[in-house]
Amino acid sequence: MKGIKKSGIKDIIKMNLKFRQVHLDFHTSEKIYKIGEHFNKKQFQSALKTGCVDSITLFSKCHHGWAYHPSEANEMHPNLDFDLLKAQIEAAHEIGVKTPVYISAGFDEKLAHKHPEWLARNKDESLVGTKSFAVAGYHKFCMNTPYLDYLRAQVEEVCKNYDIDGIFLDIVGIQPCYCKNCVAEREAAGADPYDEDEAYKHAQKVYSKYAKAMREAVDKYKPGFPIFHNGGHIIQGRRDLAHFNTHLEIESLPTGEWGYDHFPISARYCQGIGMEFLGMTGKFHTAWGEFGGFKHLNALRYEVALSVANGAKCSVGDQLSPTGEMDMTTYELIGTAYSELKQKEPWLDGVESVADIAVFSSEAYCVANGIKTEGFVDKFSSGVSRIMHEGKFLYDIVDYESSLDKYRVVVLPDIVRIDAKLKVKLSEFIKNGGKILATGEAGLKCDKNEFAFDFGAKWEEKNPYIPDYFRPLNSFSDMPDTGYIMYAKGQKISCTGEELGVRENPYFNRERKNFCSHQHSPNSCEYGGSGITEGKDGIYIAWNIFEDYAVKGSLHCKQMVIDALNRMLGDKKTLTTNLPSQGIVTLMKQKDRFVCHLLYASPVKRGDGIEVIEDILPIINTELNIRIEKTFKRVYLAPQNVDIPYKHEGNILKIFVDKFECHQMIVIE
Repeated sequence: MKGIKKSGIKDIIKMNLKFRQVHLDFHTSEKIYKIGEHFNKKQFQSALKTGCVDSITLFSKCHHGWAYHPSEANEMHPNLDFDLLKAQIEAAHEIGVKTPVYISAGFDEKLAHKHPEWLARNKDESLVGTKSFAVAGYHKFCMNTPYLDYLRAQVEEVCKNYDIDGIFLDIVGIQPCYCKNCVAEREAAGADPYDEDEAYKHAQKVYSKYAKAMREAVDKYKPGFPIFHNGGHIIQGRRDLAHFNTHLEIESLPTGEWGYDHFPISARYCQGIGMEFLGMTGKFHTAWGEFGGFKHLNALRYEVALSVANGAKCSVGDQLSPTGEMDMTTYELIGTAYSELKQKEPWLDGVESVADIAVFSSEAYCVANGIKTEGFVDKFSSGVSRIMHEGKFLYDIVDYESSLDKYRVVVLPDIVRIDAKLKVKLSEFIKNGGKILATGEAGLKCDKNEFAFDFGAKWEEKNPYIPDYFRPLNSFSDMPDTGYIMYAKGQKISCTGEELGVRENPYFNRERKNFCSHQHSPNSCEYGGSGITEGKDGIYIAWNIFEDYAVKGSLHCKQMVIDALNRMLGDKKTLTTNLPSQGIVTLMKQKDRFVCHLLYASPVKRGDGIEVIEDILPIINTELNIRIEKTFKRVYLAPQNVDIPYKHEGNILKIFVDKFECHQMIVIE
């Protein structure tokens, strides 16, 4: 699939994202009166100081469509009688706090009622976003209408009139649209206007035009200033889209629809793009738009630590009261987490990851092959990320453009088949001594059911039994000799290399005429072919094991992957530790030192599936073995600046941390 050409941005101001940011939502109805009546410069500044905030994103225009300042390009909120944006910017700058400015690009409910013909339409001509005006909600605009000029004027006005530090544009992305303008334009170009592929191609052109218009609008008065286009997720495999931005902001509220899986997956990809990025969580118990909801302090401490441990800066979402008064409870909460972060910053900037494993992005594969994905996290990515963290592997997520030079193993999860481009990249990787772990359909050629590499396996057919069973052989010493249930679909193979485990068939699939017990048929112990094989190029597991782990969480699935990876890494594994399963470890290189991050918290489900962190228990007696070739002069805890004992045996550094709580950095200098 051909993507969008890069924007060709020149002379962009060198980015230096602040670590401790707040995103201050202010979507405020015209039905509410006395907007901003309690805004007070000293109270606003007091909140920022209490919150230990160094950058705050302020509102020019909200989803309701109102401006929070005098405007010729828009209308000021009818119940606001002063320039709130100017007052906030001046108050923040007076105490050294940066002020990027937010403009709702995709939503403008005020204008939606005036110009419904500018709204984006689904194929059935229903409205994108809220389906009608009969219920509460926002309606999304099409950028292929006069709305684009209307929006551009608003961006220019803010850049011209205010001392801003960047522009944040929200609710944007590639949006296939069937409004009259889009249908007519595709028809005039000779395309079927209702063909979904044609609509998507056209949507890419529309988005490109929009992004370039916004860049020009900013540059007219603030040349090279930061700009970010937010769509709620950084699409893996679309670096062309990423480079419309000067930096990346990973919107990822764990208690919202993102969950705790999303941020690590996105961060491990974004760091490889080579752009500065931040992780955006929220102070809310649930998500955006929740007034009076607060997450536990320990949750925010952990989420901030998770961001920096993955090479990101931080942003915490808040929502301002219509009165303009900052909620001090919120900023006391944020300030506790950010005051800890402030002490850690010297060890966090300008880092690159140390990793043994490259996980090929299943999302990037789907994007390249026109496969639709649903939600922010697919099951394959979720499963592989959980196993990487729980197995304490150092990993990155890569796409077709990534270099594989620094990795020892590439993981192809479940659905990643091999096309010509990937074949060339992986062949070079193997030639240089790398190994591949492939699972499910992964490793098969795109155009035929035949393995592209030597995994010691020959494809026979799609496995007819779902579920079936796996029995490990002696090579998998951590798994006792029994049959383990495998819920995900699999591939039936024969072994041409070394057989590490076998498939065993159930008596039959569960059907109307044939069923047994409450769930599925028991194991017949009949040999059903190989389950795991090894060849000269790597190891193959014959099930969608990452999907299986994401959906069912069976511990034997995790152990199968861990054993396979450890077998391929051997004694070349960079780091091993006894950190418990829910703990996270990362290793970053910063100039002439390494920084190892240890994190521990255990989310639990509360309410209707909300993941909550409340209690954080101290972790004692953590052992680390780090393979390090370079000489060093000191090992210490940061930010405490306390030396800790270590042993250096050959090229293995042995470190012992007697106790830590939530997040600890170990510096090898």
